[in-house]
Amino acid sequence: MNNWHTGICKTNNISIHYTRTGGNNPPVILLHGLMTSGLCWTDLACALEKDYDVIMPDARGHGLSDVPDAGYSYYDHASDVAGLIHALQLHRPVLIGHSMGGMISAVLADRHPELLSGMVLADPPFISVKMQREVRDSDVADQHRKVRQLSLEEVIADGKARHPHRSAAAIERFARARLQTSMAAFDVLTPPYPDYKQLKIKIPALLVFGDKGVVSATMATALQGIHPGLKTEQIAHAGHSLHMDQPERFAAIIQAFLHSLPGEKS
Repeated sequence: MNNWHTGICKTNNISIHYTRTGGNNPPVILLHGLMTSGLCWTDLACALEKDYDVIMPDARGHGLSDVPDAGYSYYDHASDVAGLIHALQLHRPVLIGHSMGGMISAVLADRHPELLSGMVLADPPFISVKMQREVRDSDVADQHRKVRQLSLEEVIADGKARHPHRSAAAIERFARARLQTSMAAFDVLTPPYPDYKQLKIKIPALLVFGDKGVVSATMATALQGIHPGLKTEQIAHAGHSLHMDQPERFAAIIQAFLHSLPGEKS
């Protein structure tokens, strides 16, 4: 992490903050989920930095990026990532997105496949409109509003109680990211989401999901029927936060996919 640096990208009239490992290697962009931030990908970035230039942006309303009054749809987020790619002059990066970041990746790949060389969707919110309404109408935003009243130490203590097997460093990163997440960011939960069945996948893509997450094995098989080129990989003993539940297995799957791409290291 000694050579990592941070920067600000101006795009779509806002500032997007990012952390970057650097180096003259193929670029990989890691897109986080709701209530987290770019630095929450630190463990995976450490596993990839030897072979890749890893860029970890904070989505609008998250981390150290701007918090505009409006513009939190998946299309807005995807436009921000496209702007980041252009601003940093990245040559066809690979997108790896978890949850919200997975849907953002799918939207960008549908709209601008020419910008990308591949993508990984880690348990994206591919859910029905009915379930989208249930999520929106749940207490998730109210719970977050209460969390924002707590101190960092209190959020860290709660994280340790909930996830005793996670490292102290990871728990602190997620706690800081939680407190940095604006209430405006929850606008992304407004239905309807982009129709995942209609999004075209024209680039090499991998769907990674756990056995206790959002995406089921049945859905993964159905998605392969819609997108014949889509690869799928299930991780045992993992929920929605599969990259945190099984970090070593997740990193190994990501590395194998990256190495399989045309022009990458074999």
